[in-house]
Amino acid sequence: MNYYVIYDGNCNLCVTLVQFLETLDKGKLFRYASMQDEQTLLQWGITAQDCEQGVILIDGNEPQRRWQGSNAAEEIGRLLPAGSIFVDAYRALPGMKWAGDRFYEQIRDNRYALFGKRSSTYESSYCVDGSCKSTEVK
Repeated sequence: MNYYVIYDGNCNLCVTLVQFLETLDKGKLFRYASMQDEQTLLQWGITAQDCEQGVILIDGNEPQRRWQGSNAAEEIGRLLPAGSIFVDAYRALPGMKWAGDRFYEQIRDNRYALFGKRSSTYESSYCVDGSCKSTEVK
């Protein structure tokens, strides 16, 4: 089973988190496409406006199954080895989901100011279609 992570390839925080996932997963479960890769996003009908709501996770077996924003981050965490233990505990704490959603929105809306913007778009070596570009696109 594959999941597709759609991330902001110009965001330092987003790229760091994708690189962390790449190291953990080695492309076994997750494949990646940057929000700047409009051609790839078109195959799922994802627009620039859709991307404004944050990271998107798509179930490769059922592409209509999608998570976005903090829900996508939680689902990614849940899919990692032993991750469901932590995500379930987080979700079980009263008020944490609401607080986590608000925290995510603040980070999402201020990511460039807080973490900086890359001068070039990061493209993962574990790309969606297997015809990966180099890791740095100018």
